[in-house]
Amino acid sequence: MKKRHLQTNSKQRPCFSEKKPLFSPKEIIFRSNGRARVLRISSKMQVFLTCFFVAIACWSFYSYRFYTKSGSIISRKDMQLDIAKNAYVNLIADFMALHENVDHILNAKQRNNDEIENYKKKATVFEDKIKTITNNTNLVIDGTLDNKKDISEVLLQRDVVVSERDELKKQIDKMEEKLQEINNVQLEVFEKMRAISSKEVDKLRNTFNSINVPLKKHGLYFNPLANKKESKGGLYIPAKEGLTDKKSIDKISQIYKNIDDLEYYREVVKHLPLGKPVWSYWVTSHYGTRNDPFRGSKAYHKGIDLASRTGNKIETKAPGKVIRAEVVNGYGNLVEIDHGNGFSTKYAHLHKIYVKKGQNVRYNEVIGEVGSTGRSTGPHLHYEVLYHGVSVNPMPFIQAKRS
Repeated sequence: MKKRHLQTNSKQRPCFSEKKPLFSPKEIIFRSNGRARVLRISSKMQVFLTCFFVAIACWSFYSYRFYTKSGSIISRKDMQLDIAKNAYVNLIADFMALHENVDHILNAKQRNNDEIENYKKKATVFEDKIKTITNNTNLVIDGTLDNKKDISEVLLQRDVVVSERDELKKQIDKMEEKLQEINNVQLEVFEKMRAISSKEVDKLRNTFNSINVPLKKHGLYFNPLANKKESKGGLYIPAKEGLTDKKSIDKISQIYKNIDDLEYYREVVKHLPLGKPVWSYWVTSHYGTRNDPFRGSKAYHKGIDLASRTGNKIETKAPGKVIRAEVVNGYGNLVEIDHGNGFSTKYAHLHKIYVKKGQNVRYNEVIGEVGSTGRSTGPHLHYEVLYHGVSVNPMPFIQAKRS
């Protein structure tokens, strides 16, 4: 009995299996059509798959964070751009207001000059009266008038005239001081206007210099003053007397010259393809020599590839006339625009074309959508800038500012 009881207890004792490592070899059994197949996964393979999925998770998290941060940066840059545009508009408004006040200042100065001349004429009249009274007094002394009372009245009148003359001289001196103050303020205003106009002209000249950098590498040069002609004429009408101060005249001449150059430069800049043809992009292939994406060998790239999402709008950065809007071998859907002054631009691999040949387009007009047609590995815009038919580096044109 005791022996049987011991045997029964030994059978009821629980069994514990050994604890296996986390990445121990595993087997997966597949049953199909009455057959069983075993897939064995080694420890190394399990570690590799685990690392692979962790890397994908980390990359997904990083991409999400980068996308979110990029959106906030773009929004902040948009706000800064709006603030800069508003500041520029206010600056131009102040400049035009100062320009309009110049004529008022000149007219006020002319009126002050006329008042001084009137005061001088009155002083001359008073001096003549004093001389007459003095002569009359001499006659009285010589015995022409015997009444001393009349002599006293004449002398009193002479003293009154002399005091009026002195007071008039004081008023003339005050007017001259005020006129000098007006001249000083006027010179300050002219200097500010000259500085503002010179600053705006220098900005546009720097823009022309920046786009001439890639042109010079091909032996080319864009002269913004090439079409400016000093064509003058008209009837001769004598000018009215105005400013006589040489400093004021020199500053006004410089201001008018700067304004004339500024208006001309702005008109020239309107016809230059400056700015980003697509708002959101990243550069995937620069201008010049590169490795061909299909063959892998060295090849010459005539433009710049701006990767973007399919369907993003493409804008022309200068007015012009569409000279090509068709499917071209290698380029896919292609649009080419002539902007005048020897400049033209090409937009290739478009998903859709919105314009047609012979159509006139405006600045910032949408001409198509980003795509991947033609010889392309993904959605992007192939952008070219040509000067007299020669392809030049488009990046300085993309980065250049109009003002």
